[in-house]
Parts: sequence; C-alpha cells; structure tokens
Amino acid sequence: MNDQTGFETGTGASFAAVSGEPSGVERLHVDLGTRSYDIYVGSGVLARAGALMGAVLRRKRVFVITDQTVADLHLATLARALDDAGIAYEAFVLPAGEKTKSWAQFQQLVDSLLEHRIERRDTIVALGGGVIGDLAGFAAASVLRGVDYVQIPTTVLAQVDSSVGGKTGINSPHGKNLVGAFHQPRLVLADTGVLDTLSKRELLAGYAEVVKYGLIDRPEFFSWLEANGADVLDGRAEARRKAVLTSCVAKADIVARDETERSGPRVLLNLGHTFAHALEAECGYAGQLLHGEAVAIGMCLASDLSTELGLMAREEAVRVRNHLAAVGLPTGLDHLPRQNWNVKRLLDHMSRDKKVQDGRVTFVLMKGIGGAYLEPDVAPEAVEALLTQALAA
Repeated sequence: MNDQTGFETGTGASFAAVSGEPSGVERLHVDLGTRSYDIYVGSGVLARAGALMGAVLRRKRVFVITDQTVADLHLATLARALDDAGIAYEAFVLPAGEKTKSWAQFQQLVDSLLEHRIERRDTIVALGGGVIGDLAGFAAASVLRGVDYVQIPTTVLAQVDSSVGGKTGINSPHGKNLVGAFHQPRLVLADTGVLDTLSKRELLAGYAEVVKYGLIDRPEFFSWLEANGADVLDGRAEARRKAVLTSCVAKADIVARDETERSGPRVLLNLGHTFAHALEAECGYAGQLLHGEAVAIGMCLASDLSTELGLMAREEAVRVRNHLAAVGLPTGLDHLPRQNWNVKRLLDHMSRDKKVQDGRVTFVLMKGIGGAYLEPDVAPEAVEALLTQALAA
C-alpha cells in the first residue's frame, strides 16, 4: 500500500492521523503481535510525552536515563510533561559519548536502578541518542529479568534507526554492540523539533542512516533524498518529518519480517556497517569518528566492493558517493588520521562481526541502488585489495 510519505510500505507498518495532536504529528504502528507498539513522529511530541506514554504505563512511575548534554537541553521539558500527567520519575544523568556504552556504565546504571527500588511494573525511559537508547534498553531487558521501556530519541540517527526494532546493547573491547538483547520498546516518541538543537556534524551522522534505507530497497526514496537532502539537513520541517517517517516505515517493515535477525531481511540493515564497525573499533570510540560518519564511508566501500564483484554499475556507485559527499559526509578513509592504520587490523576487526558464519564474514552488498542482499561468499582477497586501495587513496 502507499503510505502518507508517497513511498511504498510493506505489511509491518501502518499510519494513522493523531487526533488531538498538532498538525504534522503522525502515528506509525509497528506490527509485532503482542510486542507491537506505536511511533509518534512530529514536532512538539516531547512536550506531550507524559500524556502519550500514560496509556502504555503499567504504573505511573518511570526512570529516565539520559546524558548530560541531552539533560541540559531537554530534561526540563520531559519533566514538565511527566508532572502534568501525574507520573512520578527519577532521572539518571550519564556522561555523554560512545564510551558510555560500556560494561562499567551498564553495571553502575543497573545498580542505581536497584538501589532506587525499581519494580517490575515500572518503566525505563531512554531520553537521548543511540548510546543512551542502547544502554537504557539493555538495562530494561536485564534488570529484574525485564521491565518496560520507552524510547525518546533526540538525534536523527536514533529517531530513524536505533530507537526502532528492539536492539539493545553495549560495546566490548572486542567490538561494537557485541553484548545485548532484543527487547522491544512499548512506545517511541520522535520529536523532530528537538533535532534543531543538534550540530551540523550530528545531523549529518544521522542522515547517513536515512540514506541507507534508500540503498537497501527504496530507490525512489534515494532519488527523493538526492533532490531534498539539503532541506532535510537545513531543518525544513516537512522534509525532515518525511525523512524520519519514511525511515521508520522502512525499518518497521523489515523488523516485522525478521524481528531477531534470524531469517535474513533484518541483516540488510547492516549495509555498510561491517566496514563501519571496523573503522570505529580502530578509532577507539573516542569521538574521532561518529557512527554515522563510519556508516557513510562503509556504504561507499560496500558500493565499491559491489562494483568490483560485477554486481553494481559503476555509475550507481558514483551516485552513492556523490550524494554523500554533496551533503558533507565523508566518503573515504582520507577523512581520518592515518597513524598506524593497516589492512590486517581492519580485517581482524571485521572477523569479529556478528554476521560471521563458519569463520567467514557475510557482507551486505548491492545489485544496484535499492537492491541490497546478503553475500556469504566474498573472497577475502577481494576485501583485502579493496581496503589496501582505500588506505592508499
């Protein structure tokens, strides 16, 4: 069927206008049977968070997990919304940054929740970007063997990707997101208005994940982004809402078909990520390379590998690279300092990827824009040659 964005949806997502909400706020239903939930997308959603989440709370008590940067900007708005709805809350403010997705912070957070006597009918609220959403979601999946949680994503990346689908987790010294659980939220509140507080770099990092959905199976969406990506990044309300909503639809459709990444379709969401996670690991998660920047480079490498293997026309790979470069995203390793980089270490990082089967990495490649698929049989020599060329560029 056609959704309100003008692009095709599958069976996992449906739309509804939201009665009583401001114009431009829409509700997307993610169909997962007993684990189904709604995503609200639009400006002003955060100020209505208490009223919107009230219907899914089993007890009017929540534990808000956020980071210092987001707390300074948005915690007061959420607190007012909870007060207005008569919802009691405790707030835990963690350090900002990828290093917060660690065993140490996870243990400290769970201990704090237990010290504050969290109960099984209570709800954890993740207010922040992907780091907070993943960490808070993993805590919700683990404490008392599982409590409900609500996602309130405050970055583009979190709104279009990490807040939807129930993947939670933390990083390990062995690699990114290697420890975690599938635990679906009860509700996602994506306030596109809060994106105005992001830096250009953070907006761009999230935009890479938006482009990913066009490359996976929505070529018409990629074409729309080529024409309208600048408006999305410049904060044009309708363009930004459409980009977030379409991305959520795309992810919801895939998640509904493969909730726990067992049958194949959900693995397509890792387009570019095998390369990206290796780059992030090599950079040490220290802010030198944001996740979305790594994904942009990774998608270019996946396009190049697809071209080298005869799967994708060269002009289509050029289109991918040109669009990412046009909006200001990195497209090659020249974006990064080169001290001590080598192909062997990158390959070692990739060998720890979650998609490894029988010692071989399964790559997400493309048979053209919108034609992503899983390829379990890429010769290691082809990957090594690609990385060697990338490092020499």
